[in-house]
Amino acid sequence: MSNQFPARPELQSGSWHFGIVASEYNRDYVDGLVNFAKDELLTIAPKSEISIVRVPGSFEIPIGVQRLIENRIVDAVLGFGVIFDGETMHAELIAGAVTTALMNLSLQHHTPILHEVLVVKNDQQANERCLLPNINRGIEAARAAVRILNALKSLGKE
Repeated sequence: MSNQFPARPELQSGSWHFGIVASEYNRDYVDGLVNFAKDELLTIAPKSEISIVRVPGSFEIPIGVQRLIENRIVDAVLGFGVIFDGETMHAELIAGAVTTALMNLSLQHHTPILHEVLVVKNDQQANERCLLPNINRGIEAARAAVRILNALKSLGKE
């Protein structure tokens, strides 16, 4: 696991519309991701709008992302969920399905989707990645969202 985030992108003068689709399952941890991401997005791009959609669990994140993209004008979507790895293959199966679905949606709709559905082994890992700023994956996703939007802008329209 890398503890080094890319540097914060420069302050953006324009405005974007970000969507966040967040799982209600393991909500305390997911709320940490959402709150850190919102703060980071508004620090980098203060004129931006953020729409938040809640879904029951991580498995439902792709359908929430799909509806958000189809029904609203969003420039990028961040998906947040926390799955605890247990004794069965359940976590692995859910995480794999979500990963594939989010990548397919991103390519199909030409919309960046930032994947932060975390599979963790214990509360310590969840706490470090969701509730503390040092390696917070919400911050990481926010920075990546701005970076990919800047990169796509530099490539021009389709």
